[in-house]
Amino acid sequence: MQKRALVVGLGIAGMSAAIGLRRAGWTPVIVERAPERRTGGYFVGLFPEGRQAAIDLGIAQHLHTRNPERADGGGNAWSVDRRGRRRPALGFLDQPGEPAAVLRGDIEAALWQSTTDAEVRFGTIPVEITEGADGVRVLLEDAGTGKRYQEDFALVVGADGMRSSVRRMVFGPHEEHLTTWNAMICAFQLKEQVPTYEASDSIIIARARRAVWVFGLADHAPTALLTYRTKDFREQFSGSRVERLRAVYSGMDDDPVVRHVLDSLEEAPDHVFDSVHQVRMPRWSRGRVVLVGDAAWCMNLYSGMGATSSLRGGAALGAALQEHPDDLAAALDAWESGLRPFVTKHQRTARLKQQMFVPSSRRAAVLRYVLIGLARRIRGRRTATEEGGQQVSALSGASR
Repeated sequence: MQKRALVVGLGIAGMSAAIGLRRAGWTPVIVERAPERRTGGYFVGLFPEGRQAAIDLGIAQHLHTRNPERADGGGNAWSVDRRGRRRPALGFLDQPGEPAAVLRGDIEAALWQSTTDAEVRFGTIPVEITEGADGVRVLLEDAGTGKRYQEDFALVVGADGMRSSVRRMVFGPHEEHLTTWNAMICAFQLKEQVPTYEASDSIIIARARRAVWVFGLADHAPTALLTYRTKDFREQFSGSRVERLRAVYSGMDDDPVVRHVLDSLEEAPDHVFDSVHQVRMPRWSRGRVVLVGDAAWCMNLYSGMGATSSLRGGAALGAALQEHPDDLAAALDAWESGLRPFVTKHQRTARLKQQMFVPSSRRAAVLRYVLIGLARRIRGRRTATEEGGQQVSALSGASR
């Protein structure tokens, strides 16, 4: 059979996989549930592995990054206490690896420039997947007309998110693969920065079980993240989301930052409001069907590695198919064995990072404050030492 692959999903994972497939000599056909390509999106940190994958996929030159300028390379981050006092803090961009600040749409726009020659069908979904001896027969549906038709492919790539329809049809119900974290997130773009802060400032208000983050960008309005812990995540989807969030943050909304963010949510043209999970699977492929990105592993927002792992997953899939051009099973085995240690590591550290985003208790909030303060002092000393070493080197060079 011709090396023709169906890629389900036009997000970061799907487009990365499509580019990887094409580089390996395959012909990808992308189907997307939405009627058109989504743009914009919330803040994303792109780590070194993701930046390398962007190079491997050939999109690095199209990728627009938005790190705020500062003498030490980071943005200005502030922590706000219960009395409204702001203190310098370590923000998301101060993590090891010096992540690049981008919007989700920035990555997708860069990928889109390299997938324009691929066939893309909007408003199209798979409704049935049947694997045969030599290929996969997929029943597709036009979401607009309801018309259904069958096509055959040599490979199906499920890149359709945490609640993947491909995973449900081939690997079983969501409940078998989604781990419950009893937490919620709401992410959206602010129309304008919080008053009295600089345009590219980041702001952190982390209390026990609920937190507000504002991510500052160099040449774009900030994006906001509301995240909180709950005993029943299913209940959070009932009623008005805005009213739900105002109730959750009652008692914190006397702070001007929290009030500004909540008011901005009502004016936001779109937002992401969802429960937090991870996807855990013993294997990411079955026969000629493979899952990538959130459909396969969903590290979740707290890990900060979602976009990075999606880019790396797509690039690595293409590389494995190139190395094993005539043996799909060997290619998928090599792809998974090479990628799984990276995914497992960051799935595990996401629990610790969750405490940094939204502490589980007052005691955890105090410990978070102490640890971040210590880390900030250590970083300050290291920066001062490096600057001193550079000055000594400069003086030594000038004396010769």
